[in-house]
Amino acid sequence: MKIAIIGAGVAGLTAAYELRDHEVYVFEAAGRIGGKLHTVPFNDGPMDMGAEAFIARRTDAVAFFEELGLTDFARPNRELRPRIYSGGELHFLPKGGMMGIPSQPIDLVSDETNARIENEQPFEWTPGQDVSVGKLIRQQYGDDVVDHVVSALLGGVYSCTADDLGVRATVPQLADALDTLAAEGPVTLSAAITHIESNRSPAEGSVFAAFPGGYATLYETLAEKSGAEIHLDTFISGVTKTDAGFKVAGAPAELGEFDRVLFATPAPTTARLLPKVAPKAADALKSVKLASSAVVGFNFASNVDPEGNKIPDATGILIAADEPDLHAKAFTISSNKWPHIGERPGFIVRASFGRYGDDALVRAEEDDLVDYALDDLQKITGFDGRATGVNEIYTQRWFGGLPRYDETHLATVEATRAAIAEVPGLDVTGAWAGGVGVPAVIADSRAAAARLIQ
Repeated sequence: MKIAIIGAGVAGLTAAYELRDHEVYVFEAAGRIGGKLHTVPFNDGPMDMGAEAFIARRTDAVAFFEELGLTDFARPNRELRPRIYSGGELHFLPKGGMMGIPSQPIDLVSDETNARIENEQPFEWTPGQDVSVGKLIRQQYGDDVVDHVVSALLGGVYSCTADDLGVRATVPQLADALDTLAAEGPVTLSAAITHIESNRSPAEGSVFAAFPGGYATLYETLAEKSGAEIHLDTFISGVTKTDAGFKVAGAPAELGEFDRVLFATPAPTTARLLPKVAPKAADALKSVKLASSAVVGFNFASNVDPEGNKIPDATGILIAADEPDLHAKAFTISSNKWPHIGERPGFIVRASFGRYGDDALVRAEEDDLVDYALDDLQKITGFDGRATGVNEIYTQRWFGGLPRYDETHLATVEATRAAIAEVPGLDVTGAWAGGVGVPAVIADSRAAAARLIQ
């Protein structure tokens, strides 16, 4: 069977590997594979400038990596905790809860907010519904929890504030807990979070893991072991149905037509490619909006500046969404977080910028982004990176890096899949379809590959 896969990110390459017993061609508009995963060569070792870790408790992903022969996983430093900068001060990130949503009072919010958490009033919840994370928390707890904590965590994962994200689409455990409570009696947010906390199994090792060689270890292995013919710098402009199969406009003419086509591209790109072959699916996908972000990686000469100011002993620093006069949304202190990076010379820190609806920072000049990062780091920690010395800098922009998983997103995915199912020989996959995180993308891609050849 002759199969075209459009997109050489982890979704497309995973599908190519799953379909390796067939004649597979992968078409990628960019000049490299990996998509939104990108490992760059710092002088003393590779560094990821996109996603850097995966949830190690996703046993399906771990088993898949082991199948590929990738068994060398790095674990983060468990002795250190992340911090959050709020109210002009650094705090430890509160323990417990779910994505920053507490079940009891915390020290990052006002006394009034804590009183609301302690005396929360029940609300109406219909099993299966979805609502904005921010709207729900503001309704039950007030603005403080959203603006000081939850949006800081979600901004790092989804490049969106809590108000732009749906509960069921981004915190599914919370949606499930609310469904359970609704079937039993009164529903409160604090009771739902308590339900989640009480059902957690004791921690066994870190929740997260990474590849010591960066995510290039994964995407290069997938490309090699798939046996697929990969065409870079190949812009696909559309797909049409023919009597014999599918014509992929933009693919080399000598390849002819294909029996199957898998779209492993961002939602807007997929919507642009589908009109002639699956117009209902194209229309459904047009509603998906994308969030952009940027990462600036620094290798400082030291973690202590000439005046003795030290980068905190933390794995990272999140910045409250309502904190004034700052540009960055977070800092990953990579040399603290990952022992294998901490062993290298210098001291590596990554600064992250950008949330949905605010692309100005992502489009800023590189020198400005670097200055913003250095200024913010000094304001938050006292550490003067300029005086210390910077051995290396790398800036990576992710235009449209992640979909906005709002309260309508899951319905959009369902409608798109239903429309695609009406056209035998086509399927779709990607972060917009399977959810954020490499394990989720891999699982969705493997399922799409299986459906494609049924």
